[in-house]
Amino acid sequence: MHFSAFSLLPFLALADVALSVCPGFNYAISNVESGSLQGRYAHRWTVYDDSCNEIQTIELDQYANPCFDTPFGCSPPPTLFNKYTRDGLDYVCRQDPNSGVCRGDVISVCCRNDGR
Repeated sequence: MHFSAFSLLPFLALADVALSVCPGFNYAISNVESGSLQGRYAHRWTVYDDSCNEIQTIELDQYANPCFDTPFGCSPPPTLFNKYTRDGLDYVCRQDPNSGVCRGDVISVCCRNDGR
């Protein structure tokens, strides 16, 4: 059997759609990005859905703590985001070996709603 690259295009397109950044999770939170944002030094995290669509960006000045007054909850040291709240729902977050990269952002944790 001989397949041309052209005949495989529909299957390759479907394969790309089937992949997600955090399989089995609702959201992915990027690693922190630090630098000059709009003339001030700040930290930024981006929340993506499982298809790498940007859902929310959280920007804080360099001295703000992301564990307070944000949609994130934090674990004890070593500190990681262990909760994400959106539209009144809490999503449990954890590191996942199957997480990947969204739009060049390395994913820190994956978040899923466990019915609460």
